Amino acid sequence: MKVADLAGMALDYWVARSLHDFVREIHFTDSGNTVAVRGTDRGRPWDGRFTPSSSWDAASVVLERTQRLEVQEPAHQRGSAHCVVQFEGGDESVEGRGESFRIALLRAFVTSRFGDTVGDVVRQAQALIGLRAEPIAEQSALWSVEDTPRPDMHIGDIGSAPRP
Repeated sequence: MKVADLAGMALDYWVARSLHDFVREIHFTDSGNTVAVRGTDRGRPWDGRFTPSSSWDAASVVLERTQRLEVQEPAHQRGSAHCVVQFEGGDESVEGRGESFRIALLRAFVTSRFGDTVGDVVRQAQALIGLRAEPIAEQSALWSVEDTPRPDMHIGDIGSAPRP
């Protein structure tokens, strides 16, 4: 998929994947339609929805990583924005275009990390290890009937000595 075409949840997902210094885990909420992340950004914990394509609160984590930023909104193309950005850790500037400055900035950020194309959104919980994502299993809140802990040291019991 071309980064220039990313929008909505797909853009949110690839921005989260690009923030490997901040995001530890990516999850999906709202029946898989919203990206949620766990991580810590510059001392600020984040555990919940991550929607930079529709929220400056979330998109600010990308804006804070800019070293140089040039923005253009051509008068003849209403609803179109263009930016040239150099991000922390990058030696070269990248371009982004979108219907708003926020979308252009986010697309530029994803381009700076992954290039002009990215894969499909993987709608599964995943842990980020650098630029790589590894699937993780969601822990179930329900115990299997066969694994119910019992005092005689059945599966699930830690086996600690009883207190006097």
